[in-house]
Amino acid sequence: MKTWKTEEFTKTYGGRQVLDARSLDLSEDQIYVAIGANGSGKSTFARILAGAIATDAGRSAFHGAKPASIGYMPQRPYPFRMSMEKNLRLAADDPARAEELMEALKLTNLRQAKAHKLSGGESARMALARVLMRPFDLLILDEPCASMDMESTKLTEGALRRYRDRYHPAILLITHSIQQARRLGDEVLFFHEGHLAETGRCPATLETPQTDALKHFLEFYG
Repeated sequence: MKTWKTEEFTKTYGGRQVLDARSLDLSEDQIYVAIGANGSGKSTFARILAGAIATDAGRSAFHGAKPASIGYMPQRPYPFRMSMEKNLRLAADDPARAEELMEALKLTNLRQAKAHKLSGGESARMALARVLMRPFDLLILDEPCASMDMESTKLTEGALRRYRDRYHPAILLITHSIQQARRLGDEVLFFHEGHLAETGRCPATLETPQTDALKHFLEFYG
């Protein structure tokens, strides 16, 4: 099993440190669910792993060799001003894969719709399909279901399971839903006040948290 180790790193904005991340192992064929309150450092952690922003030291987040390919769906994905189907095929010119994903995420009837005019939930499904067009060693998804209803969330979770089964990447999924974390997660990453405060296997960590911070978080959100 391939495993990639992250470095310890920090991130500071305007003189305020927003993230102090300890080293972490990310293994292929595992789904890591990142949970925590707003402002706890989850999205900053994801953006640094994806290479979208630099650490304070300006180095890669990875110790030694990083994953050969990294896919990233940010919290607010950008729809290019073209048809929904063309957005997908920007990622990979693979008509069969585009058709498969449009069908799986119920986007087929929107293939010719202008992507920038889609609803929030439709745009999120389009952005997910776009990043799933290619195989990646590490796939990073920042709250992909935040604007989706229950049916779209079910479709998304099914698409993620199939992607994992087909390509066996490490997946980092940031989610605001504890129930989604329970359904999908192999490992929990709990962020609290800019720190990776607790990690462990699902569902045991969510059932018997070891830190007071995670206990209090689950009492309120779980």
